[in-house]
Amino acid sequence: MSDAYEDVYENDGYDERGGGHGDWQGDEPDSERGEQPGYGRGVEGRGGPERTFAALPPTQGRGFAASWWGQAWLKALEDTALDGQQLKKGRRLAREGKVGAVSVRPGRITAVVQERDATAYRSDVLLQQLGEEEWDRFLDMAVDRAGHIAALLDREMPPHLVEDAAAAGVDLLPGIGDLEPECGCEAWDHCPHTGALCYQVARLLDEDPFVLLLLRGRDERRLLDELQVRSAARAVRTVRGEPTGAQDRSAPAARHGVPAEEVYAAEDILPPLPEPPPVPGEPGLPPSLDTETDPAPGLDPAALELLAADSAVRAHRMLLEALAPAHEHRPLPVELTPDQDAVRLAADAGPEPWIATRLAVGSGRQRADLDTAVRAWRYGGSAALAVLEEEWEPDPESLARAQAQLAAAWEEGERPQLRAGRARWTVTGADLQLRYGRDGRWWPYRKERGRWVPAGPADDDPAGALAVSPADA
Repeated sequence: MSDAYEDVYENDGYDERGGGHGDWQGDEPDSERGEQPGYGRGVEGRGGPERTFAALPPTQGRGFAASWWGQAWLKALEDTALDGQQLKKGRRLAREGKVGAVSVRPGRITAVVQERDATAYRSDVLLQQLGEEEWDRFLDMAVDRAGHIAALLDREMPPHLVEDAAAAGVDLLPGIGDLEPECGCEAWDHCPHTGALCYQVARLLDEDPFVLLLLRGRDERRLLDELQVRSAARAVRTVRGEPTGAQDRSAPAARHGVPAEEVYAAEDILPPLPEPPPVPGEPGLPPSLDTETDPAPGLDPAALELLAADSAVRAHRMLLEALAPAHEHRPLPVELTPDQDAVRLAADAGPEPWIATRLAVGSGRQRADLDTAVRAWRYGGSAALAVLEEEWEPDPESLARAQAQLAAAWEEGERPQLRAGRARWTVTGADLQLRYGRDGRWWPYRKERGRWVPAGPADDDPAGALAVSPADA
């Protein structure tokens, strides 16, 4: 441990080992420590619930949040901070692995952040906890919609969970001004250190949305225990014919289900339900169309066999997805045009030359154009294909957003010289290009043999997208 780190740990009482510490040394009252009501201290007081995450390694060429809720966290940070240059420095520190172990408690996240010169600062970010009445409304809503809890257990936070919580008067995600900074550097706004901490926490939120719920005041174990108690109480009320949930408990209970005596009376009449059939381990093989009978004019048996095999693979994949947990929360698949489906089929079919040639002719492409489209598809499906084949003109708001992201992506003096053209920015003096998609993501392109071709997957950060290496292309 460096001397700078030792000074921070000794002065602030931070336990480097993390796990189970739960608070800082010293007995000064909250008012002297700058605590605000609802912040910092766990719902169980000192020694309350706390999780400590080991320092994350340096990262290059990727955004800090892949999930929509992680991106919402970063939006709250970026909308709150007054100085974008400070956040830019914070992103750099987070990318370089300068954020130490992160402690998460109700109302507070804490870490030691190290500067490039080894100077270290304890940094905290505070978030208002939910009150008891808000937790009651959230838990009642969650018991009413069991799919929400199943999604959380799968480490997902579907948008309708947040929407349903908001409808119940509970804001789970932070908004503008909700992330309050406190740092040993004594900055009054978000500084590079609190910014780096927030960017690192976005990566933790990607992996586990229970981190956000702990910040709001409930750890995972307590939350699940309370849900189990409410579910059991609801089951008892249902058996007794009492209203449940938000129903009017003064209203007469409606009859639900089938009386037990009727079920027992039919015991010897109704057969038991069969077990669901097992899912095949792999797609079925289509029948061979290579027979002694000549095919009808214009009919290609090999092409039909290919389409039948592709249909079997897609059906098997759809069946597995339909049986996967929280399937109902997944977005609906995008409907492809015939030209897009030809690219998908070429990407899935492998390197058979006759297949690529037939698909190129059928979709009205040159063979080289199809190969480029297949590369785009493998990087990002239909969204990547649209970026390759469509040259669009961003509206003023989208263009302003793109230019702001470009301005914030690099340190001063490090930004490459870019030549703009519609939604494309070409690096001057290099065969590299950034394309801005309609979804607000950045796609890297590289010039090969006089043609612009996709060079990697999309990134929320233009600097990360442009960091693609020749081996990635």
